[in-house]
Amino acid sequence: MNIGLDMMGGDFAPLEAVKGIQLFLSDAPDSVNIYCIGDEAVVKPLMEEYRVSSPNLHFIHASEVIGYHEHPTKALKEKQQSSISIGFHLLATGKVDAFISAGNTGAMLVGAMFSIKPIEGVSRPTIATIMPKLNGGTGVLLDVGLNADCKPELLNQFAVLGSLYAEHILGISNPAIGLVNVGEEEGKGNLLAQSTYTLLKENQQIRFIGNIEGRDFFTDKADVMVCDGFTGNIVLKMAESFYDIAQQRGLGEDAYLQRFHYENYGGTPVLGVAKPVIIGHGISTAKAFSNMIKVAEKMISRNLCTKIAESFRP
Repeated sequence: MNIGLDMMGGDFAPLEAVKGIQLFLSDAPDSVNIYCIGDEAVVKPLMEEYRVSSPNLHFIHASEVIGYHEHPTKALKEKQQSSISIGFHLLATGKVDAFISAGNTGAMLVGAMFSIKPIEGVSRPTIATIMPKLNGGTGVLLDVGLNADCKPELLNQFAVLGSLYAEHILGISNPAIGLVNVGEEEGKGNLLAQSTYTLLKENQQIRFIGNIEGRDFFTDKADVMVCDGFTGNIVLKMAESFYDIAQQRGLGEDAYLQRFHYENYGGTPVLGVAKPVIIGHGISTAKAFSNMIKVAEKMISRNLCTKIAESFRP
C-alpha cells in the first residue's frame, strides 16, 4: 500500500514528520510505502541527520506550502505545487492510497470534498474523534466540527459512518449508537434531536440504544455518539483541555488522563469521502505523525471506504 504524507504541514514540521516516519519504520510492515511530499532542500537534510532511510520511502518535491491563515480554496487553486495540492493529486490519480497532513485544515477539507469527492449516497462527509472510556475502551464522537448546522438526515448518516468506523477500525463488534441529547427519554431535546431520534430508531443498519447525555461520554453506555458539529466541537475541545489541566495540576502520569492526549490517536479521518484522508493536529509531534500513518494503514487494509460505499449503495 502507498501512503502520502505532507512533510510541510504542522507547527513542528518537517522535523516532527521526519521523526514520526522514523518511529513508524521501527516496526512497520514491508507492505507500506510512504511518499514524503515536501521541500527537498529542507526535508532531505533532516532525513540524513536522523538517519531515516528505507527502500519503502519515496520523496516527491513540493516547492510551495499552504499556510494556516490562507484561504483554503484560493490556496489550493493558486498553489498547485504545494504539498497539500500535490498530495491530493496523487490520491485522486491512484498513485497513493491515502493522504495525511497536519497542515491547513480548511485546505484538507476542501481537497477531500472536491478532489476526492464524497461517496455516492453520502450527503456530507463528517469528521470524528476518539473518546477514551473509563473501562479502557474507546468510543467515537461525530461530527466534531465539519457540519455545524445539520438536518436529521445528516445525523442519521453520521450514525452509519461512525458505526462502520467503530466496527472495522476500532474492532468494536455491533457498536451501540447513542444520540447526544439533554435527557434520556424519547421526545427530549430540540426539534433536531427529536426528529433524528425517529430516524435512528428506524435505521436497520445500526444498533440504536437511544439518547445519551453529557455524563455518558466516558462510560460504556454507547460506542458511537452522534451530534451536530457545533456541539461535537465544543465537547472535543473540552475533552482536549482535560489533558492540559491534568498536566498543570501534576496529574499527567494518571493512566486514564494520559489517554486524552491527541497524539495517541494521530489524526482525524474524514469519513464519507471515496479515499482515506487523515487530518492531523497543527501541533502534531513524532508520535502523532506515526499514529496517523497507522490509522491510514488500517483504513486501507480493512477497505473501510469500500465498506462505506457498499452500505450507502441504493
